[in-house]
Amino acid sequence: MAADAIGISHYVLDYESRFREQVIEDFADAYLRGETPIPCVRCNQTVKFRDLLDVARDLGAEAMATGHYVRREIGPNGPELHRAADPARDQSYFLFATTAEQLAFLRFPLGGLPKPAVRAAALDLGLSVADKPDSQDICFVPEGRYTTVIDRLRPHGAEAGDIVHLDGRVLGRHEGVTRYTIGQRRGLNVAVGDPLFVVKIDADRRQVIVGPREALLTHALTLKESSWIGDAPSIEAACEQGRPVLARVRSTREPVPGRLALVDGRPGVAFDRPEEGVAPGQACVLYAPEADTRVLGGGFIDGTVRSLP
Repeated sequence: MAADAIGISHYVLDYESRFREQVIEDFADAYLRGETPIPCVRCNQTVKFRDLLDVARDLGAEAMATGHYVRREIGPNGPELHRAADPARDQSYFLFATTAEQLAFLRFPLGGLPKPAVRAAALDLGLSVADKPDSQDICFVPEGRYTTVIDRLRPHGAEAGDIVHLDGRVLGRHEGVTRYTIGQRRGLNVAVGDPLFVVKIDADRRQVIVGPREALLTHALTLKESSWIGDAPSIEAACEQGRPVLARVRSTREPVPGRLALVDGRPGVAFDRPEEGVAPGQACVLYAPEADTRVLGGGFIDGTVRSLP
């Protein structure tokens, strides 16, 4: 065991029921709403950086260290959250909901290291996990088949419905809205000559709405459950200031320029150029243009203002 090898205490905590309720159940319900959830963010928000952090404090710990690839740096106004030194390993997208209070207590010792250096350090310490394979899938989704989990927890999510073109034509049938996400092209099994993409999911009507690629373009979005660790007093204040940001709408995409704005009275982002494939339920993570590694906060994408053909 790694703890024995380096001479530290090891505690086993049973969080199975909490993890199921706060992460797995939420994951299934989000798909039923036609969203594309990010369970890793929920896990960091709840089980790790709330429940586990409380335990660390109860044990009298001075700090809680995690293996996330992200950096904590001390700025003029206190601790700041920054992208990892190794861009290929950066996990800042999944930690946008970290609060200033949590950041004061957290430490990220791997954030400044490339993965080979981490493996080398583990090997020097004689740890058996030094050559452990990288994790690729969601931990509770076997072989990446997320529909297996949803069908077991929410079987009514597999109810059939219509695949509808933006112009109102019914093009075919589907086997459940949980099988689709915004921007999807494959697996539609409909043909009208030009390529079609999923542009909207109407879960209440059990409709998967498709259209041309241009219909995926998004001018602005609104956020729910927003979080802020920037210099402004709040994200609402930053929106009123029209604060320039770099916005990242998927973990696999680079941030793009935009400005914070109040959209329909709610915190949101207006893009300098329309962004493609913005999906409700995903996170929009905000970075500072003047220091593009710094995380300012973010939120879950709630609504979009699209550019339609």
